[in-house]
Amino acid sequence: ANKQKRNPRRNENLNEPKFIERLIKISRVSKVTKGGKKLSFRAIVVIGDENGQVGVGVAKADDVVNAFKKAKTDGKKNLIQVPITKSLSIPHKVHGNFGACKIMMRPSIEGSGVIAGGAVRTVLEVAGIKNVIAKQLGSNNLLNNARASI
Repeated sequence: ANKQKRNPRRNENLNEPKFIERLIKISRVSKVTKGGKKLSFRAIVVIGDENGQVGVGVAKADDVVNAFKKAKTDGKKNLIQVPITKSLSIPHKVHGNFGACKIMMRPSIEGSGVIAGGAVRTVLEVAGIKNVIAKQLGSNNLLNNARASI
């Protein structure tokens, strides 16, 4: 009983909602310095709780594992709430723009599944949306499409 008083933060982590993370892309980026090329990795991660919360995180680090961890924490900072209907779809037709990417999403009937490509599909699955039709228009840049869909 005495130990619980000493560290009150310990049991705060237990009731934290369980997030799932999906890696969209890891790219190797290089910076040219006077000593040569410095390699690092950029990770794009989508994080969500399959119950309407979703976020996209981007981070760079010298190795893949650290880049993934940093992207995960970045994604947790950028969480948004997505409205979900009873049929696990979106409430209405929606258009999203980010950069040159345009995304069109339409609600669909139950049992149709997620009809979407690439990063948009990952974002919708992690958000917990099961029945939706989506189309990417314009650019097929993975990061911008993920941001546009959010």
